[in-house]
Amino acid sequence: MATKKKALQAAAGAAGGGALAIEDVFSTYLYTGQSAFSVVNGLDMATHGGAVWIKNRSNAKDHRLFSTGLTNLGYHLTPNLTSAEANLSTQGITSFNSDGWSVGTGNSETNASGWGNYTSWTFRKAPRFFDVVTYTGDGTGNKSVPHNLGVAPGFYTAKTTAIADNWFSYHRSLGATKYVNINSTGAAQTNSNIWGDTEPTDTHFTIGTGLNVSGRTYVIYLFAHDPLGPSGDGSDGLIACGSTTTNGSGFFDVDLGWEPQFVMFKTTSTSGDWWIFDTMRGMSLSNQQGLRANLSSQEVSYNNTGYIYPTASGFASSGNFIGTNRPVVYIAIRRGPMRAPTSGTEMFAVDLSGSTAPRFESSFPVDMAFWRPTPSSNTKIASRLTGTKSLLTNDTSSEDSANANVWDFMDGFYDGGITSNYAWMFRRAPGFFDVVAFSGDGTNGRTVPHNLGVTPEMVIIKRRTNNGSGDSDAEHWAVWHPALNSNSIVYLSKNGGQVGYAADSYYPRYATLTGNSPESQIDLGVLSYGVHWTNSATETYVAYLFATLAGVSKVGSYTGNGSSQTINCGFTSGARFVLIKRTNSTGDWYVWDTARGIVAGNDPHLSLNTTAAQVTTNDSIDPDSSGFIVNQVSATNVNVSSSSYIFLAIA
Repeated sequence: MATKKKALQAAAGAAGGGALAIEDVFSTYLYTGQSAFSVVNGLDMATHGGAVWIKNRSNAKDHRLFSTGLTNLGYHLTPNLTSAEANLSTQGITSFNSDGWSVGTGNSETNASGWGNYTSWTFRKAPRFFDVVTYTGDGTGNKSVPHNLGVAPGFYTAKTTAIADNWFSYHRSLGATKYVNINSTGAAQTNSNIWGDTEPTDTHFTIGTGLNVSGRTYVIYLFAHDPLGPSGDGSDGLIACGSTTTNGSGFFDVDLGWEPQFVMFKTTSTSGDWWIFDTMRGMSLSNQQGLRANLSSQEVSYNNTGYIYPTASGFASSGNFIGTNRPVVYIAIRRGPMRAPTSGTEMFAVDLSGSTAPRFESSFPVDMAFWRPTPSSNTKIASRLTGTKSLLTNDTSSEDSANANVWDFMDGFYDGGITSNYAWMFRRAPGFFDVVAFSGDGTNGRTVPHNLGVTPEMVIIKRRTNNGSGDSDAEHWAVWHPALNSNSIVYLSKNGGQVGYAADSYYPRYATLTGNSPESQIDLGVLSYGVHWTNSATETYVAYLFATLAGVSKVGSYTGNGSSQTINCGFTSGARFVLIKRTNSTGDWYVWDTARGIVAGNDPHLSLNTTAAQVTTNDSIDPDSSGFIVNQVSATNVNVSSSSYIFLAIA
C-alpha cells in the first residue's frame, strides 16, 4: 500500500496532469431507456477515442461494443456472438465527445424507451490502461503489431470485423500458447497459430496465421497489466490482469493493493461463463448483480449470498459458483475517484425524498447515506459497499432484512416506499471520506486496510450482524477522534461522554494510537474477548472514516466559552452540514444543514442517537463564511463554558 506521502504526491501529480487517474479513462454509467441523449462521464473520447460497451440489464438482449477502429461510430461488434460488424446508424453511438459520448434511440440493445435499464462501460484509450488496434491481414506468420500501452498488455481480445468468427483472447496468466473465447464458455485452448507462441512486450504483440488471413480486417482491444502504476508502489496503478485459484470450498480472495470497481473473470480449466460485476450495479458484501459477456441474458441478482465483493485491497468471492480448486483469470479496474475533490458539492448533498426513483437526488453516485423524517423516527444508515440493508444510528441492532436500498443511480439513491424523509449523502474520495466493509476472522490485533489516503480524524465502526458472539456494549456504534482523551471513545448510539479503556483492552483502537501506517489501515482490538467488538469470525462490520480536506471538510474540536464563538473551518462560503457532539458530559449527536436551515435565527436540528422529532425553536448555530457559529442555549448545550466538543463540517 502507498504511504501517505506517496499517495498525496500521486494525487497531486494526477491533478496537475502529470499522471492519469481512473476517472480520466474509465466509467460505468447506468441509464434507463429514453430518447437520444449524451452520457457525460468526464472522459475525453473525442480527442483520445476508445470503446463503449453497452448491455440491456432488464432484458435478454445482445451486448453491443462501439469503438474507434470500426467503419464508423454507427458500427458495432457483439461480444457474445461471432457476428461481423454491423451498422446501427443513428440508433447506436452517434458521437464521441470531449466529456463522454452520445447515443441515439429506438434500439432495444442500446437505448429505447420502455426497454428498462442499461449499463455502459467506457474505456478511453490511454497509456498503461487501454488501446484499440486495427490491421489488415497479410497472410504472414508471427506478425508483430505495435500498440501504445507503454507496458505489456495483460489481456487482449481480437475479432475479425469482416466475417463471423470467434473472439480470440489472450491472458497473461495463460500465456501465448493458449487462448480463450469471450463469446464462449469453453476452457482455454492450445494453438500456436493464434499468438505465434510469442509473449507481448510493452510496444508490440504477435499474431499467428489464424488471425492474419490476407485481406481480412481485424480489431484488437488491449488492456494493460499495471497494478503498481508508474510510481511502482500501487498508488497510481489503474488495472490488473491476473489469476487465482479457488480453494477446497470453492472460494477465492485476491489482493490487488487497491479496491476495484469493475471485475470480469472466468474459470479456464473447464466450461464457465465470463462474469462481469461492478460497484455501480451493486457489487458488495450482501448483494450483487451479474452480467455474462458470453450471453445475452438479462442481469442476474444475488442477495446475501452469491458471487464477488470488493475489499479495500482487492476482491473476494462469497459463494462457491465456479467449483473447487479451479484456476480463474480476471481483469480488474481500480475504484475512483483517485483525485481529492476541490468542492464539498462534489461529495456531499442533502435532499428531501421525492415520489419517483431515485427518491433522494444528488449530483453524484452516492456511496453512503443516512436518512429519516423530521417527526419522531429512527435514523437509517447504509452504504454501497454493504448493499441493500440498513442499520440504525440510534440503536444497537443488527442490519435489517428489508433489502430496500438501491444504489445503482448516477445521481442519488432509492429506498422503497420512503416519503417526506431527508437524506444526507456522501461520496467516497481521497482525503475526505471512506467506507470499509469487512468480515471478521477472529485474529487478535488485526489491521484492516482503507483507501482514505491520509490518517482518519474520525472513525465510526459498527458490527452489522448479531450472531451471538459478543456482549451488548459491543453492538453500539463506537467513534474515535483525536480530540478525545488517550484510549477513549464515544458512542454514536448514546448521548454519554467519552469512555476510557486500557490501551491493551478488547476495545478497537483508534489508528493514530499505533505506529502501524494509519494513513492506509486501521487497527482492531487485541484480546480474544475483544474481537467480538470488531473482528469476530462469525460477524461482519462497517467503518466510516472522515478527514479534514482544505475547503471541503473539517473534522475538528473546540472548547465552549458559554456564549457565542466562531468555528473557523477554513471555508469561504460557510458550512452546509454540521455534526456536533459534547464529549466531557452528556449531549446528543446534533445535526444541522442548510437544506433545513442554518440561518441567523432558529435552526432546525435532529439527533442521530435518538428518535426525537426535529426541534425548530432554538438558535444553537448561525452561519459564518469560514465555517459556523455556535451559541450556548440550554436546549442543546453546544457551547457550555470549558466543555469539550467534537464536530464534522462540510462546505
